[in-house]
Amino acid sequence: MIAPATPVNEFKRMKALHGLELLDTAQEPDFDYITKLATYICNTPVALVTLVDEDRQWFKSKVGFAPCETSRDSSFCAHAILTPNEIFEIPDATKDLRFVNNPLTKGDSPVIFYAGIPLRTKNKMAVGSLCVIDHKPNKLNQEQREALITLGKQVERLFELRSVNAKLRAAKENLTKHNSLLQDFAGTVSHDLKMPLANLILTSDILKKKYNDEIDEKGKNYLSYLKKSSMSMSKYITNILTHYESTAYDKDDVHEFMLNDMLEDLVDLLNINYECEVHFPENNIELHCNRSALDQIFLNLIGNSLKYNDKKHTVIDIKATQTAKHFEFSVRDNGRGIEEDKVDSIFTLFSTVGHLDKNGERGHGIGLSTVQKLVNNLGGTIRVESELGKFTEFIFTIAR
Repeated sequence: MIAPATPVNEFKRMKALHGLELLDTAQEPDFDYITKLATYICNTPVALVTLVDEDRQWFKSKVGFAPCETSRDSSFCAHAILTPNEIFEIPDATKDLRFVNNPLTKGDSPVIFYAGIPLRTKNKMAVGSLCVIDHKPNKLNQEQREALITLGKQVERLFELRSVNAKLRAAKENLTKHNSLLQDFAGTVSHDLKMPLANLILTSDILKKKYNDEIDEKGKNYLSYLKKSSMSMSKYITNILTHYESTAYDKDDVHEFMLNDMLEDLVDLLNINYECEVHFPENNIELHCNRSALDQIFLNLIGNSLKYNDKKHTVIDIKATQTAKHFEFSVRDNGRGIEEDKVDSIFTLFSTVGHLDKNGERGHGIGLSTVQKLVNNLGGTIRVESELGKFTEFIFTIAR
């Protein structure tokens, strides 16, 4: 017996092998389908997907073979990876000097015939083989050889997909970690900022009241501006926190409630103090979803319809329908509308249309981005339709 040589690129080959994260994992149907097909096409009792490790060959998939691994020194596949671009075929191992007295050629189920196509990673490192084995001398015909090569490419494709999935999982874990750190940072910063801002607001009120007779009109305007800016910054921080906390809503935290009952509570909460009509859906449908998240969505959309409406008489129409898979809602107002060139960007964080609200304040571009995140978390989508000077309508769905 002649032990297989070590490939000249062994270090890179081993790095590629361990990068697949396949060694000592459970058998998987995707690999097993291929080995079963290989035995059928090649008419052999055994087929293996083998990975050649440092001192062993380990079988990711096996048909007709009991061991989970064998020594690399006696491995046929360790010979196969030395010629990574072609099939390694041994018609009769008992007549080949490399395998005479090889322990795998003895016993009740000896390896007499062997044909293996090396399996390579994306960077062309041969990490193992797809092989077929017979207990008697044999030989593949041309069609069987071509089929084995094709099946080997399918195994390589599985390697590639597994590598991509591993990278995606790592990226997701990294994003989750950074998102968590960002939320912690946002919470800490907001707490540290909101208290000084509250002090600024309170101090400006005290100065204006206590020293009212000693401060001229210009000074009073400065104090009013200081208070207004502090309140705007405080609101901005609150909106940022709401945006980053929007992912905390769990769509599986389901409540049963009537839609119009919820809308009535929201309208009462908004405490509308100017001429306005809010039309609820004709059918008061029963909902099964996360109420807190849906509250937040409607509060943002109805609130925007109120704040940015330029008509003397505000009209808001809310509609709702349901299908087998989704609830669909719409919130339409008779406001100023949105410019066509800005419609596509309104859900982008910090993007604003540029209009001032009824109080003369400019939006921060956070609310609609938060709404989109909430809708997506509830298994739905959202879109907007608008005509400048006439209406804006938001249509969104959530999963049932």
